Amino acid sequence: MVRVKPFAALRPPKDIVTQVAAPPYDVLNSEEARKMAGEKSLLHITKPEIDFDPIAGEHEQRTYDRAVENFKTWQRNGWLVREDKEKYYVYAQTMGERTQYGIVLCAHTDDYAAGIIKKHELTRKDKEDDRMIHVRIQNANIEPVFFAFKDNAELGGIIAETAAGKPEYRFIDENDFTHTFWVIGDDAVNARITEIFTKDVDAFYVADGHHRTAAAARVGAEKRAQNPAHTGDEEYNFFMAVCFPESQLKIIDYNRVVKDLNGMDPEEFFKALGEDFIVERKGAEIFHPCSLHNFSMYFDGIWYSLTAKPGRYDDSDPIGVLDVTILSNLVLDRILGIKDLRTSNRIDFVGGIRGLGELSRRVDSGEMKVAFALYPVSMQQLINIADTGNIMLPKTTWFEPKLRSGLAIHTLD
Repeated sequence: MVRVKPFAALRPPKDIVTQVAAPPYDVLNSEEARKMAGEKSLLHITKPEIDFDPIAGEHEQRTYDRAVENFKTWQRNGWLVREDKEKYYVYAQTMGERTQYGIVLCAHTDDYAAGIIKKHELTRKDKEDDRMIHVRIQNANIEPVFFAFKDNAELGGIIAETAAGKPEYRFIDENDFTHTFWVIGDDAVNARITEIFTKDVDAFYVADGHHRTAAAARVGAEKRAQNPAHTGDEEYNFFMAVCFPESQLKIIDYNRVVKDLNGMDPEEFFKALGEDFIVERKGAEIFHPCSLHNFSMYFDGIWYSLTAKPGRYDDSDPIGVLDVTILSNLVLDRILGIKDLRTSNRIDFVGGIRGLGELSRRVDSGEMKVAFALYPVSMQQLINIADTGNIMLPKTTWFEPKLRSGLAIHTLD
């Protein structure tokens, strides 16, 4: 079972929460962050390169030093204030007609090492190293990771009862997503939350934040090695996460655009596609994939439906059943010669939140030659893959809305 605890968060006062809270560090580039960041924005802490003119390198020592300086300044100025005691929190995000409710808590690094916190993606060491430096120099988890857990009726009841009360924060962001945040101040309720997780929840599933999770675990191991009196209960053994019941989450499609046809002319390309797919011309209007193993393709101003032929995939294999696997094996690798999605400069990835119009725009501009849209992965598929110890291909899942950073911060002391 998972090990969790409440924590005494650093949080912004109500009247400035919209000035402090910010998108995650990895959804904005430095120029976008500079334009968005007001005086009190957390972006000065998570993307401190924006404080320099011209913008500094993200990995320069002066950038890391500025992050530490800014974090201290935000606390000194009262823009981040410490809770009086350890608590859990409920955080809701509303996108259109759908709202998802999560519990903000601290998970244990031992659970990551033991595989109780389950991943579905590989991480890159350079990105882990960067996040590890940020955790180490700040001695804090500035931004939360995003976990899912299998539905639990009693936890669901506690979340619903909390959400029926008056929120601490409620605001609408620049994408028209609503963020609502409640503080659970009742000691008995907090104690019961801990008890339910440790007795009834057998695993967490990393939805978004694989690199931050790995970095937090590495910092915990580092601090453990430095402490001869280590017990496992120290604050550095824990890191901040927002954990959502899996039934409330929806994965959005994550699509692909490719720069060339690998030396083929269009006739050769379509002939190669026809070996493994039923290819149907749909016209100039956007066509969305309608089911598993059906894909949309945009080429030369026209949308096409590609349906994988029977026998070209393995529905009994948790990886083989995924449409990202089918597309990668039968099109990107076999036809277009793209062997490594992580390193190839001939392919790019477009989150479904941007819409399929972004795919046609990039092809019509001449930047890309062809685009592919995929049917979204389901939460059950993600759980099956994580439970069997398998790993998805890169850029398979896209979760939206993104967690807002700055609503709560966990310090490691």
